[in-house]
This record gives sequence, structure tokens and C-alpha cells, in this order.
Amino acid sequence: MNNTLNFLFLMGLISLISCKAETKTENNLRLWYDKPATEWMTEALPIGNGYMGAMFFGGLEKEQIQFSEGSLWSGGPGSNPDYNFGIREEAWKYLPKVRELLDAGKLDEAHKLANQELKGVIHKKRGGAQFGDYGAQQTMGDLFISVEHKGEVSNYKRELDITNGEGKVSYEIAGQKYSRTYFGSYPAKAMVYRFESNSKTNYLLEYETPHKKNEEAFSKAIYSFRGEVEDNGMQFETCLKIDTDGKLEYENGKLKVTDAKTLTIYHVAATDYTLEYPKYKGNDYKADNIKSLSKLEGKSYEEVRNAHQKDYQELFARVELNLGKNSRDSVPTDRRLREYSKGEVDPGLEQIYFQYSRYMMIAASRPGTMPLHLQGKWNNSTNPPWAADYHMNINQQMLYWPAEVTNLDECHLPLFEYMESLVEPGQVSAKEFFNARGWIVNTMNNPFGFTSPGWGLPWGFFPGGAAWLCQHAWEHYDFTRDEAYLKKTAYPLMKEAALFWIDYLTEDKNGFLVSSPSYSPEHGGISGGASMDHQMAWDLLNNCISACNVLGVDEDFKKEAKTVRDKIFPPTIGKWGQLQEWKEDVDNPNNKHRHVSHLYALHPGKQITVENTPGLAEAAKVSINARGDDGTGWSLAWKVNFWARLKDGDRAYKLFKRLLRPTGQQGTDMMSGGGSYSNLLCAHPPFQLDGNMGGCAGIAELLLQSHTETIELLPALPSEWKNGSVKGLKARGGFEVNMEWKDGELVSAHILGKKGAVGSSKYQGVVNEFEIPENGVHSVNL
Repeated sequence: MNNTLNFLFLMGLISLISCKAETKTENNLRLWYDKPATEWMTEALPIGNGYMGAMFFGGLEKEQIQFSEGSLWSGGPGSNPDYNFGIREEAWKYLPKVRELLDAGKLDEAHKLANQELKGVIHKKRGGAQFGDYGAQQTMGDLFISVEHKGEVSNYKRELDITNGEGKVSYEIAGQKYSRTYFGSYPAKAMVYRFESNSKTNYLLEYETPHKKNEEAFSKAIYSFRGEVEDNGMQFETCLKIDTDGKLEYENGKLKVTDAKTLTIYHVAATDYTLEYPKYKGNDYKADNIKSLSKLEGKSYEEVRNAHQKDYQELFARVELNLGKNSRDSVPTDRRLREYSKGEVDPGLEQIYFQYSRYMMIAASRPGTMPLHLQGKWNNSTNPPWAADYHMNINQQMLYWPAEVTNLDECHLPLFEYMESLVEPGQVSAKEFFNARGWIVNTMNNPFGFTSPGWGLPWGFFPGGAAWLCQHAWEHYDFTRDEAYLKKTAYPLMKEAALFWIDYLTEDKNGFLVSSPSYSPEHGGISGGASMDHQMAWDLLNNCISACNVLGVDEDFKKEAKTVRDKIFPPTIGKWGQLQEWKEDVDNPNNKHRHVSHLYALHPGKQITVENTPGLAEAAKVSINARGDDGTGWSLAWKVNFWARLKDGDRAYKLFKRLLRPTGQQGTDMMSGGGSYSNLLCAHPPFQLDGNMGGCAGIAELLLQSHTETIELLPALPSEWKNGSVKGLKARGGFEVNMEWKDGELVSAHILGKKGAVGSSKYQGVVNEFEIPENGVHSVNL
């Protein structure tokens, strides 16, 4: 008994100390503003539950919560009975003539012929999709909540609490306090909006949508709206469950709440879409919503909120980053961003940017949801930029760059499920366009299996998209070392994609295998071998060989993959010392194009490294110097990662700061408009989430690299980050890494992993082998 009492006393003391420590700890991971948002793209703040994304404005008299659901799309088979996924039978027959022209050096004629043939595929009705049939991601609408109060406002604050995954609004009017808390709950599959006041308040709720209304109803405190997307008939339903201590009335599509001190709105939505080729239809969306709402029965707001925070923290709290003293939390984020761009030292803002990206990945990509699109899960339009689709020539991949290294591997899974859905239509495209086995995707992809070369040349033509996606499939294995996943998911995707390249690559007069015809993404004309294609094919085949070794399978395929890999036209240094973008040495040293695709082998690939191929790494440096330090948001983020791999932390940091340049530009700028809006969303412009994710991955790449099979600690630490620490970054091999540094020097490093796991670490050129001991933690000798 005495031992039990002593134990309970000790646990109580520990709990008390923990509570006191927690009370003293300030939450500095937040975006906050002293006024409501007026612009969706540049000022509203994002919340999400994986399935849905919402943006809240924080208006005083009227709150606006715009929302979308990831599967709601226009276009697809429902929009055109002749939709055939962009395919025309035997479209590949133009290839021999194009290759003949390329071999003869007649690039212009080859380009004209290829463009003519592919346009014929797209524009003949039998060939499938017109552009309108391709469709676009859709907003589901807006929820407006009018608040009945008048008077002078004081102490207004609108914020996004990244630590707890919540949006908040608070203010005072005539001595009365008002507060709102918003969050997306993945466990509840619901969005939750909580309004509180210390006096009785009246509210009016209205839902507006651009889509056709089929049915509207109200019963037992639940409002439901059923509608459809007009061009394809996609059915959807959104429901609001109201919980309040006031009086609730419904009339003419509006909900009126009177005399309430608390109002909680539980918001769910679903569509009849299924990720199933070729029908993409048939989900019982009404049953989905009933199930979600039933989960909330008998649960208090506090219980729902606590479950959300537990779920969110299990992911978010894995990584902690400290880049220096955070002394500017009292400054509103929009002002903070402006002052940072003018030279104010603000490591706290840089930490927020990193963790904000992780927050958005958790909010927008969870198992069972649609993958991230160009805008994540946030879209307020029926005709968003670039359809808010899945762009496979850099954007989709960059969206997931932070997933593994920042310890969010579960958030990577929706991408792999989507990839599996593309294999069958991708096989049709490979056969009909290129007479090849395997599966492909091109630049533009939608939820309806569209895998064709897009809407013309060169930017729509990119059959290498599947190879690049398969790098993600391999990386998930390499970081987690989950062999069951490798066998069931990754290797089948990789092998099938590799078959395309084994068939498509052709031998040139010098005996090399080349990708012909090919295009360097969105840049230049047709080529007898774009370097990026060769680098992606090499990377895919190399990873397939590694997968075969791990699984002990497919010896004959492994031999063939190795033979093909070793004959691929290699990265080549051109006449002005650059890494060639094409097989032909035609690079222009004055070209400032945003795409730097021929550096794929440097990042995210591993064919070029400072250690193993120093000459090629130097040529890559020449190329990236020529392209300059400007660009769109995602282009700047990619350059951060390039310079990190080249071990130039200060140059990477310069580009990272450029990524945080404040901008309000919402129109399209394809050259130099990149930066950040006041809500820290990345400006392409317009808004694209890839820049946020690429910037986050770049920070991790500066602190930790493992692509050479050695865990390198602080490989490219910027001089500005003299003191700092990081906990929980992932390294390939199934390891986690914790580090602390002072005055630019590493003072402690710990590698966590399974007992008996072996590897090597590197710091300042010194390599040490290690084996994880019994306690699961290896302390690095410095």
C-alpha cells in the first residue's frame, strides 16, 4: 500500500511539474493578424480534415467559411459519353517519322509533325477529351454566419494555431467577449466551427453554392443540401449539425440561432465519386455523411476537440525545429513578413514557415483521402488556375517532398493510392501513344484517369511523370523500410513504369539509349533526348534493381533493368561548362526559364552528387547560376534544394528568403513573381501549395541528407543559423535524427532506430559506422 501511495504521489508530482512547465511555455507557432481577411487567396487562413479544406476570413458582422471537398470535380466521363481518357487508337504511328527527322537533325520539322499529330488526338471527338471534358476541381461553396452585435471593436485577433491545428478569432465589443475556434477533425471526418460569447447572441447561417440544387432539408438540428455539378452530374451532399444553448429555427434555407452563448457547427460533406477506373462513380455519399454524423452523437464539443488534438499531435509533434530566438511573436504576421523582407532577422518566422507546411500536409492529405492538388485542398473557384489539378512535371511531386523527411509518412499514402488508380488508364496511353508496355502519365492529370500528352507541345507532353512518381514510392520504402509495402505497392508500380522505358528508349548511332522524341518540361522544342527523361529512367531502373535485391525477386527483369540503365545516355557537360538540358548541346547561357529540369539527377535524384560525381556537380552549379536566383514560387523552392545538395547553405538561404518575399500579386507570372502572401501561402503566382512544401523540404535538406546512403549531419548549414536544434527528422534507412548546434558547430547528435540496425553518419567529412544499441538511440561521436 505504501509503495502504491508513493507511486501515486510521485506521478502526481510529475504531472504538476509538467503542468507548470506547460503553463510557462509560449506557443510561438502561429500566424496572427489584427484585422479580418478580405481576400481569399492572400489573407484567409486554411483549415482541413484531409477530406475537406476550408478558408476562414474572421469577419465581424459576417463570418465567411469557404470550403471544398477533394473529390468534387467537373469534367470526366460524366461530361461526355465519348470521353476516352484522351486516347486515340494507334496514335503512336507518328513516332518513326519523328525519330527519323530527329536523327537527321531536322528539329523544327520533327516538332511540327509531333505537335500536329498530338493535336489531332485531342481535337478529334473520337479521341476523347476536349479541354472542357478534362474538368477542374470545384469549390463546394461558402458558409456565411452573421453575428448580431454592434459597437466599437477592441482586441481583435485572427490566428492559426499551428501547434494545436486550430483557427481562432477573438475580439471585444462594449465589454462583451466573443471567440471562435475552427478545426478540421480527421477522426470525426468533420469540420468544426465553435462560436462563444459571454452574453446571449443571435446568429444567422446561410449556405451558398455555384452548383445546382437538388434537395434541401432540415430535421433534428441537421441541415442538409444535396446538389450536383451540372456538366457531369456528380452528386454531392453537405450537412450542418447544430449544437447550441440558444433557440434554433429554420426557414427558407436559413438557420436562425437566438439567445446563444455557445454555437457549435459540425460540418460534413461527401460526393458520389469513387477512385475506380473507369466509372469513377457510385459512392453512397449520403450514407457517408450519416456515418460521419453518427460518430458525433453523444459526444461533447470538448471530446471532439480533444480527439482532434490527439490525432493531430501524434503527427505534428514528431518534429521540433529551433533556428534561433523567436522574439517577434507580438508582431502581426503580415507586418512581420514585410519587415523580414527588409532585413529584420526573424528565425521564428522561418520556423513557422517550416511547421506551417507540415500543418497543411496533415490538414490536406491523410489515408483514405484524395491526394494534394495544386492548391492542396483549398479552392474557391469552379475554374481555378490550371484546374487545381495534379501536375506531374514537378508540382505534384514537390507537394510531397516533405512527407518522409519531416516524419509525416502516413500523409504520403493518398498519393500512392492515386498512382495505383492511374496504372490501368496509363497502360492504355502507353500502348496507344507509344506502342509500349508499362504505364505513363503526362503533365496534366485529373481524378478520371486522364493520362494523355495533354493539350499540345511542349508543355503537355511528359510521359516521364510516372517514373518521377515512382521515385516517391521507392522513397517511402527507403525511409520506412516497410518491406510489406514495398512488395504490395511500391515495386508493382515501379516495375510497370520501368517497362515503358525499357520499350521506349531507342538506340542512337553511338550505342546509347535515348528518349526520342522527348521534351524538357515546358521548355524548348522537341529533342532526340531530353536529359530529364534519361535521368528519371536511370533513377527508376536503379531503384527497381534495389527493390529486386531487397525482395529477392525477378532476377531476369533485374538483369534487363541493369543492362538498360547502364546504356542510357549519361548526364553530359556542354560547351560552356553547363549540364546539358538536351542530348543536343544547345543550352542558352542567358536563358532564365523557371524549369531547371535537367538537374533532376542532382535533386530529387541521386545520380549526381558532390562526393561521387564532382565534375557533374560543378556543371550543375554552372547551369543553376546561369538560370539565376529569380523564379516562380515552386522554382525558387527547387533551387533551395539544389543548393542544399551542392552544400552551399548560404546560397540556398538566399533563395529561401526570396521565397518569403511579400507579394499581393494574384495574376499569372511565369518568370519572377514568386513569393509569399500575407497568409504565408506561396505565390506562383497565383497561389500554389508546392512552393510551401518545397521550401519546407529545403530547410530539412540543409540540416540533414541521406540520399548517398550515409546520414550527413548539417551538410549545408547557413551561416545565419548559428545556433539551433532539430528533433525528429527522418533519414533513409528507417532512422530518426536529433541534433543541436552552437556557433555553427554540431554539439550533439542522436540517431534513433530499431535495435541492431546499421548505418553510417557523416559530419564535416568524417564518416562513422554505427549500430543501433539496445535502447534504440545511437549517440554520434563528435
